[in-house]
Amino acid sequence: MTTKASTDFGAIKERQQKTWASGEYGSIAALIVPMAELLCERAELRAGDRVLDVACGTGNATIAAARRSCDATGIDYVPELLDVARERARVEGLEIDLVEGDAEAMPFDDGSFDAVISVVGVMFAPDQERAASELLRVCRPGGTIALANWTPDGFLGDLFRLIGRYVPPPAGVRPPPEWGGEERIAELLGAAAELRTERQMFTFRFRAAEDFADLFLSRYGPTLKASEAQDGSGRTALRTDLIELISSHDDDKPGSVAVSAEYLEAIAAR
Repeated sequence: MTTKASTDFGAIKERQQKTWASGEYGSIAALIVPMAELLCERAELRAGDRVLDVACGTGNATIAAARRSCDATGIDYVPELLDVARERARVEGLEIDLVEGDAEAMPFDDGSFDAVISVVGVMFAPDQERAASELLRVCRPGGTIALANWTPDGFLGDLFRLIGRYVPPPAGVRPPPEWGGEERIAELLGAAAELRTERQMFTFRFRAAEDFADLFLSRYGPTLKASEAQDGSGRTALRTDLIELISSHDDDKPGSVAVSAEYLEAIAAR
């Protein structure tokens, strides 16, 4: 049995970095910009707040905070994604601070931020307890922690289970969508913060399930890497299974696709 003590989190994070740097994650992140905007509103960010976006990727929530005149900082361990965030902020004329770093060991003093946020980012940290403790540590007493995480039983939870059938997840690491479960997020944050949660939906819209599948297979790191790990027949099978999964979640009329992806909004008063 693999234990947490024997799990090589460093090696896992190296593989994760390569995964997220592959493809073109920015085109996927652009789809879910509304999630970041909604979370910033629900967290009641105020102008002048010091806000940290953890595992910021291409900067959706960092930029959303900056649009609200916050002093916004984003941290991520994939420099290629930070480059995209930096260019997005430049185009919009926004000032943000971007730091290359690990969500499990952030280079900030205790209580440095009024609000700490993450939109489907920190949930991928392999050591969940350590990442959660870092969120709490860098948030000042009386501050806010606001998270949006895909749920285990929603579309993305199903997607990661599908990927796991083709590329087994690393031993000793809890599934990322556990962050989207009420009980688990209470375990991670509840003892040190007053927590409230609410399930939300984001809808992916495409002309066809095939278009959705092909975008994710070519640009979304986890599905791209799973496809690359297969031989020809395996890649065909993965694409077929992904199309079937998308179709099973489609609640739109014939001629277009609308997939509702559930996520958990968790807001904690520190």
